[in-house]
Amino acid sequence: MNFTDIRERLTGISCPIFGISWNPTETERTKANKIIRFLEDRRVLYNPYEQECLDHCVHSIIEIRHYLTDKMQDIPSDTQLYGYVSAMRKASRKFVNQFPNKDKEVRFYINNHDCISSWKFNSALGELRGVFGIMIAQMAVAYGIDIEEELASIFPSREE
Repeated sequence: MNFTDIRERLTGISCPIFGISWNPTETERTKANKIIRFLEDRRVLYNPYEQECLDHCVHSIIEIRHYLTDKMQDIPSDTQLYGYVSAMRKASRKFVNQFPNKDKEVRFYINNHDCISSWKFNSALGELRGVFGIMIAQMAVAYGIDIEEELASIFPSREE
C-alpha cells in the first residue's frame, strides 16, 4: 500500500500537543469504479440495435451525459480520469446534437425502420459506442477495474 492510499484512509492525526483531522477525498480509482458501474447498466451501450427502442436510446444517452457532467465536477481537470470522462461526454453531446429536434427526429426514425434515417441513427450510435469502448477499456487498465462482459463487448477487438 502506498502513501497516498494510506493518507486517503486517515481522518485525523493527534499528538500530545495538537491534532489535525480532515475528510478524505475519494481516490481516482474509486471514482472511475463508480462511473463504470453506472455505465454497466446502460443497455444502450451494448445491446443489439434491434433490441432497443430508439426513443429510449436517446433519453438514456442524455441521462449518461448528465451523469458524466455531474461526476466531472469532482475530478481534477489535470487527471487521466478527467480526460476519459470528458471524451465520453463529448461523444454523448455529439450524438445528441445530431438530433436537434429530439422528439420529432426520434419519432421519424421509429416510423422509418428500414430507411436511411435508421441507418444514420445506428451509425451515430455505433460511433458513440466506439468512443465509450475505448475510454472504458483505458479506464479499466489504468485503474485495474474489472468490467462486466456485456459492457466489455464494446471494447476494441484484439488484432491477431
